[in-house]
Amino acid sequence: MLELCGITKRYGDKLALDQVSLKLDAGIYGLLGPNGAGKSTLMNIITGNCRPTAGQVNWEGKEIKTLGADYRSLLGYAPQQQGLYDSFTGRRFLSYMAALKGIPGRRQRAELERVLDYVNLREAAGRAIGTYSGGMKQRILIAQAMLGNPRLIVLDEPTAGLDPKERVRIRERIAALSGDRVILVSTHVVSDIEPIAKEVILIKEGHILDRGSVEGLCGKYGMSAGLEEVYMRLFGEEEKDAASGI
Repeated sequence: MLELCGITKRYGDKLALDQVSLKLDAGIYGLLGPNGAGKSTLMNIITGNCRPTAGQVNWEGKEIKTLGADYRSLLGYAPQQQGLYDSFTGRRFLSYMAALKGIPGRRQRAELERVLDYVNLREAAGRAIGTYSGGMKQRILIAQAMLGNPRLIVLDEPTAGLDPKERVRIRERIAALSGDRVILVSTHVVSDIEPIAKEVILIKEGHILDRGSVEGLCGKYGMSAGLEEVYMRLFGEEEKDAASGI
């Protein structure tokens, strides 16, 4: 169980998040909203990379800042920015990330092969990351997030900048991760999350507007065409291109 209790974040005079409270158990959750809604700020707070101005994040009833390394060991995070080492091979990058996660050397080889197979990058693992396509870079980021078999996986805009074919591949990989984990996927592309989400959380200007299953939200807002129509009703015509992934 991941629980957010009254999360507020200010950057000077700007209020990025305002009293956000959520409870998430096992399953895939889509955090859906336009650019600037507060999605990345919320992700950074959940992963411990940013401290809230007020409120707290709990895992299994314990505040994450008191859990320290224990929390980091159960967390997998793929940030939006592809801050990768272009001169590293894919395998070297994963080995480096495994060491940072405290995975013992004797376990690393098997663990690297597991995640490389999962994202279908075994054959490219010996190549420099600088030679990877955008989709391959996203897949190696997802692979490092899976190291150590984390119970909480946080993915920030995992399909940003990808073509439709690569977006489908990434979506399939995320869907295959579901089970007894909490998976939170931040996006502004409706089609990335609509087919796979247990619940969708709608956020705008630092506020949670609503949450529910895709069917539940479509029924509530009377939108027979699907979640994209709900998105357009709540977030406006100016977001049409972003919602469609154009």
